[in-house]
Amino acid sequence: MKLSSKLTGNLIGAFAIFLALSAFDFALAQGTVAAVDPSVTRWAFLAAAISTGLSALAAGIAVAYVGAAAVGAISEKPEMTGQALIFVGLAEGIAIYGLIISIMILGKVK
Repeated sequence: MKLSSKLTGNLIGAFAIFLALSAFDFALAQGTVAAVDPSVTRWAFLAAAISTGLSALAAGIAVAYVGAAAVGAISEKPEMTGQALIFVGLAEGIAIYGLIISIMILGKVK
């Protein structure tokens, strides 16, 4: 994997965390997130942002490796297309798991 693709993935993850924290600070300033102690809410939003960002980054890395191997396997044996797509789908599932955890965390904040 090239350095530029790793750097791009890290920048996207950091940008997602920055956006989540900025949205939280804006909501806190508007008074819409006042049901829980602000410091607890801040940590909850940080945890949700980190779980989503890191799981998306990990899914991208996993799909890069699994996708390359799947293309190589399909080029050798075209009948393995179904099995290869299953493995790529499993790698993509990592991002969905992180999103589910984020939704669970944010559901507890209210």
